[in-house]
Amino acid sequence: MTPRRRRMVLVLGIVGGVSIAGALALSAFRQNVTFFFDPTQVAAGQVPAGERFRLGGMVTQGSLHRAPGSLEVRFVVTDFSHDVPVSYTGVLPDLFREGAGVVAHGQMRHDGTFVADEVLAKHDEKYMPPEVARSLKKRHGESRADGTAPPSTPSSGDTQPPAAAHASPPSAGT
Repeated sequence: MTPRRRRMVLVLGIVGGVSIAGALALSAFRQNVTFFFDPTQVAAGQVPAGERFRLGGMVTQGSLHRAPGSLEVRFVVTDFSHDVPVSYTGVLPDLFREGAGVVAHGQMRHDGTFVADEVLAKHDEKYMPPEVARSLKKRHGESRADGTAPPSTPSSGDTQPPAAAHASPPSAGT
């Protein structure tokens, strides 16, 4: 084999290896991508059948039901246009409550119920998951997206008294 032919085989081998590695990386990336849908998109049938996705919206007031003696919880997620029933078995986050924003990871059953394997709740009164806020704003305008949670008065854990705000932390040596 001539040196020229040997180089050509080497270059083709490198290109082939890089191509295979790229295809494997893209395949792994595609499997790890989880798309976000709101209840209106789910009702419109835009969700790929049998695929996992994230469902986001607000937990409907009065929809939370717990099965006695188990960790099964049922609730309804809404975007104020459509509702999707959700079933979850496990411990809900401490901040999960009716009327609050939520993002659930899972897939749809054939009966129209979303079966979640993970539920994420907002972390304070003002926060809403970004996907949920964008979806609500797009569907219903800024007033609905910003005004979903009732105004609340600060509780004792929300603010610090002026003196405590300027106090220095205790030193580790004393």
